[in-house]
Amino acid sequence: MTSDKSFYDFISNGVPGPEQKVDADNAILPARKLAFSRFKELGLPTIKTEEWRYTNIQRYLKDAFTLAQEEQGTVTADQLKAAGIPHLDSYRAVLVNGRLQADLSTLPSGGKVTVSKLSDAAGNAQLQAWFDKHPHLQSQPFAALNAALFSDGLFIEAGTNASLDKPLHIIHVYTASANAFIQPRHLVVLHKSATLEVIESAVGISENAIAFVNAVTEVVLEENAELWHYNIQNTIKNSRHIYHTSATQKADSRYHHFNFTLPSAELTRNNLSVALTGSNTETNLHGLYLATGSQHVDNHTFVDHLVPNCNSNELYKGVLLDDANGVFTGRIHVNQDAQKTNAFQQNNNLLMSEKANINSQPQLEIFADDVKCSHGFTVGRFSDEALFYLRSRGIGAEAAKSLLVNAFAFDITDQVHIPALQDFLAEKIRQYVAGAINN
Repeated sequence: MTSDKSFYDFISNGVPGPEQKVDADNAILPARKLAFSRFKELGLPTIKTEEWRYTNIQRYLKDAFTLAQEEQGTVTADQLKAAGIPHLDSYRAVLVNGRLQADLSTLPSGGKVTVSKLSDAAGNAQLQAWFDKHPHLQSQPFAALNAALFSDGLFIEAGTNASLDKPLHIIHVYTASANAFIQPRHLVVLHKSATLEVIESAVGISENAIAFVNAVTEVVLEENAELWHYNIQNTIKNSRHIYHTSATQKADSRYHHFNFTLPSAELTRNNLSVALTGSNTETNLHGLYLATGSQHVDNHTFVDHLVPNCNSNELYKGVLLDDANGVFTGRIHVNQDAQKTNAFQQNNNLLMSEKANINSQPQLEIFADDVKCSHGFTVGRFSDEALFYLRSRGIGAEAAKSLLVNAFAFDITDQVHIPALQDFLAEKIRQYVAGAINN
């Protein structure tokens, strides 16, 4: 693919028609067609598109791709270990190219929390109230493309007052014999006073093919619901990822979202947006991105305060090594009716190389007068004094730098409520920093 036209020709072959059995007689097909029309109207973003000016997505679309509608190859238990978390006691949902694999999964049963294929729920008329309804998705071309072309994904539903006795670990496996455009679609709905912990991790097992993943997750939190949502992003070098996570919070709900972007996918773009539609909500967004080599990591967040008496806290930290490039754009919008809003946003970055680069744009849009809002951005390098202090006490250069990076990331990792996940992240940070120093 060398132009927009050829890319449109490519994706048009995957647009679902009414004759397809998966979409026959259900509520999703009209939404698919509307989404593809929306994508054609929006067009592919370029560096002249404001939200994409620091990420040239066109260069990542020049390769030839096929639509990965079916699983390709087999996945073994040993291969899944690459996405495992030692000592984690959890339920497990394994997806291959967005399709749930029941034989590799251990799902909760007999309770009010159900984990199923999104395609199995497609005939549910209630799905119309949730699917592709988040307002922030309407302006995102890749989200529209996903709605039009996705083949499957997860539907997670927690009933009123429901909870699980342990977290749900979702393992995404991406594999293809040729360059593949993979588009999973997930929907998470927590009804009144439900509570859930969800961990997502990924593994790529196609060393000789490019996996371009364009994933969308919609989250709906009803009154007094609470979701802890951890997304760990570390796949293979020849993979490219665009993630859209869009949450809607109703009154008294709480959403805790964590993005951990680790080496070594060449492109990671995170679009995270939250619409606060009910009063007395709490929103906590935490992000840590660690990039090495020539990785490009782009985080876009949007917190939309629409009603009074809501609180949002956002802290993103980046550690950039080698020739890595980072982007952070954080937008907080406070509607005129959203009085008594408390909104905090901070982006801190640590550059460990002369060639590493960060572009940060914290943004506040305030249209109410009785609010407490702040934002900030910092960028710096290692403290020579701190490094000297550690070295003078017999700690080697590699270990000293790993300790300083872990200390820098502590404000994020300390908020993780699962000890096994905390330990896993600390070890991963140590390994990646050590590897970058040794290279």
